[in-house]
Amino acid sequence: MFTKILIANRGEIACRVIKTARKMGIQTVAIYSDADKQALHVQMADEAVHIGPAPANQSYIVIDNVMQAVAASGAQAVHPGYGFLSENAKFAEALAGAGVAFVGPPKGAIEKMGDKITSKKIAQEAGVSTVPGYMGVIEDADEAVKISNEIGYPVMLKASAGGGGKGMRIAWSDDEAREGFQSSKNEAANSFGDDRIFIEKFVTQPRHIEIQVLCDTHGNGIYLGERECSIQRRNQKVVEEAPSPFLDEATRKAMGEQAVALALAVGYASAGTVEFIVDGDKNFYFLEMNTRLQVEHPVTELITGVDLVEQMIRVAGGEALTITQDDVTLTGWAIENRLYAEDPYRGFLPSIGRLTRYRPPAEVAAGPMLDNGKWQGEAAPGAAAVRNDTGVYEGGEISMYYDPMIAKLCTWAPTRDAAIEAMRVALDSFEVEGIGHNLPFLSAVMDHPKFMSGDMTTAFIAEEYPDGFDGVVLPQGELHRIAAACSAMHRVAEIRRARVSGRMDNHERKVGALWNVRLQGLSLDVEIDADQDGSTVRFEDGTSLRVNGAWTPGDQLAEMTVADAPLVLKVGKISGGFRIRTRGADIKVHVRTPRQAELARKMPEKLPPDTSKMLLCPMPGLVVKLDVAVGDEVQDGQALCTIEAMKMENILRAERKGVVSKVNAAAGDSLAVDDVIMEFE
Repeated sequence: MFTKILIANRGEIACRVIKTARKMGIQTVAIYSDADKQALHVQMADEAVHIGPAPANQSYIVIDNVMQAVAASGAQAVHPGYGFLSENAKFAEALAGAGVAFVGPPKGAIEKMGDKITSKKIAQEAGVSTVPGYMGVIEDADEAVKISNEIGYPVMLKASAGGGGKGMRIAWSDDEAREGFQSSKNEAANSFGDDRIFIEKFVTQPRHIEIQVLCDTHGNGIYLGERECSIQRRNQKVVEEAPSPFLDEATRKAMGEQAVALALAVGYASAGTVEFIVDGDKNFYFLEMNTRLQVEHPVTELITGVDLVEQMIRVAGGEALTITQDDVTLTGWAIENRLYAEDPYRGFLPSIGRLTRYRPPAEVAAGPMLDNGKWQGEAAPGAAAVRNDTGVYEGGEISMYYDPMIAKLCTWAPTRDAAIEAMRVALDSFEVEGIGHNLPFLSAVMDHPKFMSGDMTTAFIAEEYPDGFDGVVLPQGELHRIAAACSAMHRVAEIRRARVSGRMDNHERKVGALWNVRLQGLSLDVEIDADQDGSTVRFEDGTSLRVNGAWTPGDQLAEMTVADAPLVLKVGKISGGFRIRTRGADIKVHVRTPRQAELARKMPEKLPPDTSKMLLCPMPGLVVKLDVAVGDEVQDGQALCTIEAMKMENILRAERKGVVSKVNAAAGDSLAVDDVIMEFE
């Protein structure tokens, strides 16, 4: 077995590999760019080597730079993680030439299956059902439009060497095909150093289900169940779970056997994933094979008990699999939510900056114990596990140069409903400040009836949030629970303020029992009856709720129990109350005495400034190009400019007709959030 491994990656996946290597007694070497000098993976590794400037195309995907780091460190093997060079056959070949093991599949398998165009052809020759498409390389936008018309709209333009949603666009018309071709080509070049694009039919209403395979160099291959990855935004997976709530055992077996047969046909050896789209009748169609470790691999590990990174390392070391197909048992249910540095209230555009607060929920191991690749025994009733794979820390910076994923939050429980409930609590307990992030949106998805039922497709986000995400309006029952908790918390804070030292004699302030709570349009009069164990909060309609939980003024997380059910609140102080974030909602809660509430109702409402005649930059980024000039008349939906951030190009469009009166930016400018790009008459 190896004694030293270099991880040719960064962020959470580098940290993930380091954890397993450490468990196996293997030393680790991190690589880092200028932007990652203080990164968590650098701190965790036994040693680290600098490989270049911040942009990935000058550091992490420069094979010569990585090979120099391998030579300098004396590493015997390299784990590529996902993205970057993980599916680059030239990198695998360079390692082989240097006598260094690649913790991944053989070069030939990467060439045949890692390239989406080649893998489609192989699948077709093997009799695997595939989605109609054009597998050749497309030279220019005109050819892309011609091919799109031959296939029939809608079509998907995809980067041949791509992954992670980069270099992918859906086109419904000639204009969108032409525009999408260039953007996909640019993103592919920047992310993978390969700008080849292919086109396939976009199948509407599909489910995205993938099979995890594991093969060795001795001709053995198994599948470890499936992952449901249908909840996607811009072709980027957001929520994954294992197993799928849709598949039956017969379909799972057929997909698994087909995936293994395809892998063995190309001499595959390592962990890999075969992706399918599945229609409502459980017909499945091969999409592509990812010849690497998937981002969402933790959910498979949680339901099978198999450490995929460890298995990859052992296979790379020449060991045979010790797990047979009969050993693979799917136990319980696992959910993964991807926490991204993106602002859901601004169309999910990337957000960068410093993490002024980063407090993930405590990781908890629970459920049955693993022994030699098998689950042993049954999970305890109510058992749940929490796992957080991350590559950041409080005080660290989210860079504009890399993927915006902050962490992968996972929960496991004996049933799907229990895993979802554990995820709700974990999301509410996750504290992130300093940047925009998608925690509120993830919480909203966990409570969405369609997700809870398991009846979703890849169109879930587009269908359920067609106008974007603007927060959650909680049901009245939940608002009453929040009101009860906040009134009890406010009373505690008032008692502390009343006991301030140095007050004048005979000026002691009494804290009353009657309060008015105003939140999300509700005005609730309550009476608090407190005792040593908690408070009973009575509402004017005669109902009451019992509140328990230790909260101290200044705490930013309140873990309460209201009406015998957990309630986790992120708490911020505002004048006369709290800013509360829970279950995807961001609520201002004002707690006042009856007289204060009476006076507050007479105060005029403050209106936000009018920015309707301005184009504001929705996220920090670089101006790639401007499509209009002063004096131009623009139409609804017309492209105004393109902003690049975190390897993604974002086209900003006009919301209505107008005439450009002023342009404040030029191509190449770096802009901050809400910088005025242009103004209109």
